[in-house]
Amino acid sequence: MTPGVQPLIAGNWKMHGTLAEAKALAGAVAAGAGAGAGAGAGLLVAPPFPFLPAVAAALAGSPVALGAQDCHAAPKGAHTGDVAAAMLREVGATHVILGHSERRADHGETDAVVQAKAAAAMAAGLIPIVCVGESEAQRLAGEAEAVVRGQLAGSLPPAFAAASGIIAYEPVWAIGTGRTPTEADIAAIHAALRAVAGPATRLLYGGSVKPGNAKEILALPNVDGALVGGASLVAADFLAIAAAVRPGG
Repeated sequence: MTPGVQPLIAGNWKMHGTLAEAKALAGAVAAGAGAGAGAGAGLLVAPPFPFLPAVAAALAGSPVALGAQDCHAAPKGAHTGDVAAAMLREVGATHVILGHSERRADHGETDAVVQAKAAAAMAAGLIPIVCVGESEAQRLAGEAEAVVRGQLAGSLPPAFAAASGIIAYEPVWAIGTGRTPTEADIAAIHAALRAVAGPATRLLYGGSVKPGNAKEILALPNVDGALVGGASLVAADFLAIAAAVRPGG
């Protein structure tokens, strides 16, 4: 953890669940947080777009924040199937995940596209969570640090840190695979991110984070929380990860 930086445990629900399941999951997370689970960290969940209003209602009065999984760079217009940042803000979102490797791969999003979306999010009053991460081939070639530095340079708009922007490091080959880098590898990348991002920016780690490895990962220098995928779909697992945050950072 970084002294003076509040940890954040964020759950990316991706394209999973039904409306009833989303309500139940959000309610369970809210109840756990209200009972003090993960009191050392901020908590956030990012459901699929159609479930945002219902999840916002389920989280009302709890300390759990609401995030979205993407936004468009334009404030409005003829962009069928897209969602503007201000629309997300209007239904209660405070954060938005941008540049996730699945968006970069499935939708061809470039660093420039991610930067434009982050700027739009900031303009709408949302906190962007910008994702970076290398492929397995890039890591094996010794290019991991250079890749994430390059992604940061191209993906972060001006005033990102001043807008409380968050960076999430997710090695592409670790997402949903059950595999994680070594603690030394995570620490090395987060040190490189810190050198670019500055002392106050929250740096999250993502990629097969689960209750069994969260304590060790969250104790590493410059790791200020986690962006959790599959484990965020089970309230008990998500809350257990949050509970792994050491009190006081």
